[in-house]
Amino acid sequence: MTTTTSDRVVETTFGPVRGADDGRVSSWKGVRYAAPPVRGLRFRAPQPPERWTEVADATRYGPACPQPVFPNMPLDLGAPQGEDCLRLNVWASSTTQPGDRKPVMVWLHGGAYVLGSGSQALYDGRRLAGDGEVIVVTVNYRVGALGFMDLSSFTTSRRRFDSNVGLRDVLAALSWVRDNIAAFGGDPRNVTLFGESAGAGIVTTLLASPSAEGLFARAIAQSSPATSVYDRSRAERVAETVLDRLDVDADRLPDVPTAVLLAASQEVFDEVPVRNPGLLAFVPIIDGELLDDYPVKRVQEGRSLPVPLIIGTNKHEAALFRLMRSRLMPITPHAITSMFDQIAAEQPDLQLPTDEEIGSAYSRVRRRARSLSIATDVGFRMPSVWLAEGHSAVAPVYLYRFDYSTPLLKVLLVRAAHATELPYVWGNLGAPKDPTLKLGGRKTAKAVSKRMRTRWVNFAARSTPAGPDGEPDWTPYREGDRACLIIDKQDTVAHDVDAKILAAWGSQMVGFR
Repeated sequence: MTTTTSDRVVETTFGPVRGADDGRVSSWKGVRYAAPPVRGLRFRAPQPPERWTEVADATRYGPACPQPVFPNMPLDLGAPQGEDCLRLNVWASSTTQPGDRKPVMVWLHGGAYVLGSGSQALYDGRRLAGDGEVIVVTVNYRVGALGFMDLSSFTTSRRRFDSNVGLRDVLAALSWVRDNIAAFGGDPRNVTLFGESAGAGIVTTLLASPSAEGLFARAIAQSSPATSVYDRSRAERVAETVLDRLDVDADRLPDVPTAVLLAASQEVFDEVPVRNPGLLAFVPIIDGELLDDYPVKRVQEGRSLPVPLIIGTNKHEAALFRLMRSRLMPITPHAITSMFDQIAAEQPDLQLPTDEEIGSAYSRVRRRARSLSIATDVGFRMPSVWLAEGHSAVAPVYLYRFDYSTPLLKVLLVRAAHATELPYVWGNLGAPKDPTLKLGGRKTAKAVSKRMRTRWVNFAARSTPAGPDGEPDWTPYREGDRACLIIDKQDTVAHDVDAKILAAWGSQMVGFR
C-alpha cells in the first residue's frame, strides 16, 4: 500500500486509485466499493467489484444513484446519474500519510430515502478535513425504489431479491472503510458514522442492527426520522403498488428501463403521504435479517450498539416542508388529525396524547404555528429524545437543538428549519448556490460553524464534543437533568428543554410511525 504526494496513488483491496492534491487537501473521488448493481444485481445485496490492476482515475465523482426530479426540491447532485453508483469519496489533509491512524468521519446524505448523493457540493470535505484532524468519507447508496423498495417476498427459484439493499450498501461501504482507510492514513477502529435526515435515519437504524457491530465506534444523527421504519407487510403493499403501475411481474423488474421505474415509483412516492399522512413510500424495513424490531424499541430496551452518540434536531424542522409546499410531512391541522385517526385505527392499544395534553404542551405556541410544531416533534424531535433516553443506558449520549437562523431565513419564516444546520457542520457557508447569507449575518454564522465543526471533530477524535476554548461544557444526557446543547448565536447548555412535549407524548409511543 503506497501513497505519494505527487500523484496520490493508493492501493486498495480491489486495485490502485489515483486521487488529486491541491496543496492543502488530497481527495479521491468516485472510488468503487461494490460491483455495479445492474441487471441481475439490481435489487440485490451489493457484491464485491472485480479487481483491477491498472491505476483507476479517482479525480472525479462517480455517478449518483438514479432518482426522480422534484421541482419543489431541486438538488444539484454534483455528478450525472447512473446505476453504477456504489462509489465513495475520501478527503485527507495533504500531509496525511499511511500509518497516521487519524479519526475517520463517514457521511450519509439525506433526501427522504429517494434523493441525494455524496457528491453534492454541500458535502465537499475539504473544509472539514483540511485542518488535518480527521479523514472524511462521503458515500453513495441506492435510494428510492432501487434501494428501499422491499421485493424479498417476491423471491422465487428463478429470481432472488434482497431486503434493505440501501442499508446493505452502507454496510458494504463501512466494510470498505474498515479494510482500506489505513492506506489513506485513517484509523479503521476509530470511525464515526454521521448523517442527516434519511442519512441520520440509516445511522439510528444501524445502531439497532447487530450486522453493523464493529463497523463504527461513534455515531452522529442529525434530524433522524427514526420512527420511519416499517414492517414487511406495509413494504410489500408499496412494492405491489409499484408493480401494478409498471404492469410487470417482479421477475421482470431487473430489466425495466431505469426511467420507467423512476416514473412509476415517483407516482407512488407522491401518493403515499397524501393517503397516509406521516408515511413515506420507501424506507428501511424490519426484515428479520438486518433488523428484527423497530429501532426505537430496540434502543429503549437497551439493545443498541454501545457506541457514543450525538443526536439532535433543528428547532423549526417542519418549516422547510411548508416553504417547499411538500406533503412529506403532515403540516396542516387536517393532515395531522388524519394521521392520528389512522394511527388510532391501526394501533388501538397505542396511547395517543389527549387534546388537553396537546394543548398544554403547545400552550405557548401561536395557534397558526401549532401544526408545524406538532409535525416537528412527531417527525423528528420526539424520536430523537426517545433514542437519547434509551441509548444513554448503554453509552454516552449528547443531545442538541440547533436554533440559529440567518436574517434571511427569519424573513422567510423558515428560521432553523430542516437541513439548515448542514453548511455549518461542513464549513461550506456561502457556497455559490447558498442564498442564506444575502441579508447578512456572515460573521456570526462563521462563528457558529466553527463551534459546530470543532465539537463534531472532537467527538469523532475523542468521544467528547468539546467546543473551542471558553465554550460551555456539553454534558451527557442523563435522566436526572436531560442536558441539551442549544446551538445559537452563543452555545448554551439547557436542562429538560423537552419537558412539556415529553409529558404529552411520553415514552409509550414506541410503535409510533
